[in-house]
Amino acid sequence: MLEPKGSLPQAAIKLDNDMTIYDNEILLDVAALHITASGFARLVKESNGDEGAIARTIQAIVQERGKYQDPVTGAGGILIGSVAQVGQALQGKVNLEPGERIATLVSLSLTPLRIDRVIGVDQETGQVYIEGQAILFESGLYARLPADLPEALAMILMDVAGAPAYTARLVAPGDVALIVGGGKAGLLCLHQAKKQAGISGRVLLVEQDGERCRAVEELGLADTVIQGDATRPLEIMDQVDKATGGHLADVSINCVNVPDTEMATILSTRDRGTICFFSMSTSFTRAALGAEGVGKEVTMLIGTGYLEGHVDLTLQIMRENERLCHFFQEIYLRGKGVEKEAYLNPAWQR
Repeated sequence: MLEPKGSLPQAAIKLDNDMTIYDNEILLDVAALHITASGFARLVKESNGDEGAIARTIQAIVQERGKYQDPVTGAGGILIGSVAQVGQALQGKVNLEPGERIATLVSLSLTPLRIDRVIGVDQETGQVYIEGQAILFESGLYARLPADLPEALAMILMDVAGAPAYTARLVAPGDVALIVGGGKAGLLCLHQAKKQAGISGRVLLVEQDGERCRAVEELGLADTVIQGDATRPLEIMDQVDKATGGHLADVSINCVNVPDTEMATILSTRDRGTICFFSMSTSFTRAALGAEGVGKEVTMLIGTGYLEGHVDLTLQIMRENERLCHFFQEIYLRGKGVEKEAYLNPAWQR
């Protein structure tokens, strides 16, 4: 940590991104970065969708900070790469060999990173293909890439794997579960919520995009789909109230990538219900003071990107729900821009 001295990597303003590793670190040759949804949406908006401008902004951030950390949200994302070197102290402790393909499960906001060249930007997946290197600390979590799923899809899933894992932990049989946001994380949460709530429970989705609402209905992922703007809390609360006969949600999972959706989630959750804010756009101040201001007693959790077994659970969703797996690949892996065919081949080596 170069600045400030004594800080830990995530909170540091600047990391040392010299790629000479210590004996308890792992050096990775990086193939792609997967930027968090909220951060990537901001990059796209500020650049008016210019992929060259997005690439230059990412390079500038990494050059300035020695890591990729969104200057507004403070979040990062994850990466895919090949093992280049395992520090001597870790040899025998970690079962990794040079050349193995892995995804990091710790945030880019705490990962020393050097970008030599940006190869391309894929706006549909939020993935940035690069040549560069990164360092994984001894405490850093990682996962081998599954052989039965495309790499780009695996990276999408691993980046949001915490959300369905929290859903599995929080939703009980018979619960009314509300998922706010029908993006990547939201779709996975819907599947898991249906599985957890069972035939005696109900699953609701709040999503603004009409096409995504229709897709969720066709996939059978929700019992009730509410098309609405989650930044308009009273409207959303009214619709959830009507859909649940006044019960509201027992458990709500917020997965949106835009700010100002805290109050819609809070008001749509019953007293003494539970909310998991998985979005990096969440404001602690708005959530805490907002709940206080409306006299709502709810348990609010900050969703993290790691729960034990979260990657296995998320990959299993793709294996047990073939229609959802196909939908992910249709929506996120067949876009314009970067030529993906080589990248999507699990045997491909840069």
